[in-house]
Amino acid sequence: MRRTAALAVVTALAFGLGTAHAQATDRPLTPAGADAQPPPASGRVAPAATGGYDFSRPQVVATGLEVPWGLDFLPDGSALVAQRNQGTVLRIRPGRPPREVARIPGVVAGGEAGLLGLAVSPTFNRDRLVYVCFTTASDLRVVRFRLGRPSSAQVILSGVARASAHDGGRIAFGPDGMLYVGTGDALVPALAQDLASRNGKILRIRPDGGVPADNPFPGSPVYSYGHRNVQGLAWDARGRLFATELGAGRWDEVNRIVPGGNYGWPVVEGVGTDPRFRNPVVVWSPAEASPSGATFAAGTLYVAALRGARLWAVPVDDAGRVGVPAAALVGTFGRLRTVELAPDGSLWVATSNRDGRTTPRPDDDRILRFTPGGRTPQPPVFPAPAAR
Repeated sequence: MRRTAALAVVTALAFGLGTAHAQATDRPLTPAGADAQPPPASGRVAPAATGGYDFSRPQVVATGLEVPWGLDFLPDGSALVAQRNQGTVLRIRPGRPPREVARIPGVVAGGEAGLLGLAVSPTFNRDRLVYVCFTTASDLRVVRFRLGRPSSAQVILSGVARASAHDGGRIAFGPDGMLYVGTGDALVPALAQDLASRNGKILRIRPDGGVPADNPFPGSPVYSYGHRNVQGLAWDARGRLFATELGAGRWDEVNRIVPGGNYGWPVVEGVGTDPRFRNPVVVWSPAEASPSGATFAAGTLYVAALRGARLWAVPVDDAGRVGVPAAALVGTFGRLRTVELAPDGSLWVATSNRDGRTTPRPDDDRILRFTPGGRTPQPPVFPAPAAR
């Protein structure tokens, strides 16, 4: 693993993740703002600092992929991977070449658009359903199909405005069995504050596309709003939802999502003081992050970083308090798009070096697998809340 050049300017906020009504005026755990200084470079990151995983010995699961984006696992431990620009779904098993299992009709790629999120039904053994999120010529939509029968595709969500960027596109099933969909503002920031629009939101729908009766806005799929470009969705062991979000150039964010929460875009980027909006729990400068996919493993939130070309490990304790993030894989594999926890406890990480933002290596894009380092992780250090 390469030596880290410098850790990000990271702000972890103590606004009570364990409570549902934290406000934007809560104080950060560490100094925030443009003049905040980053912690010193840490060199090789020990497994204990990154949740117990050893990132120095990757297993290369697949090579030669084209912008792998969504990734989820089947019950047998193999993975399904969506290729953004090709509109194809591959099945990947360690030690075997990738195999195309579906080509999604209607995908129109370009810029940051294309075949994006992928989620396997939590009842796959019974229904064999796979869900994908993608851009067409006219919108962003979610479709489900039976694995092995792409012709069975059924649209369950449509009409979300699409653009060449800010499409969001991450989908994931929550512990409640509902499907969550992260959307972007489609380059129209005002849409994020418009509850009549599905853009700049996290949506929550039933597996058949219906609106759950307990959603925060009756009859609406909107679960939270005021988002610029949601890229990652992950739940901790207690069912708390965290989302990663790309900022406009000053601050990237990790947000703790609550039903009906307003996260401020485009009025606020990063930490604000307006009590109408919820503050992020972590912020980074875009050069250190541009966060994308996220997953939880053993009390640590892992966040794949694109421009930052690293994997962030963010400790979260049982009370929901966020500790100081540590960076791994800094510059080692280039841009990282997705990280997911496999059924066997390993972490799978997808690179994104063929997305037009960097020079790919001959074996890009890749899927990498990391196993726990064999050491008992030490409890993370959580800074004390600042005095109010």
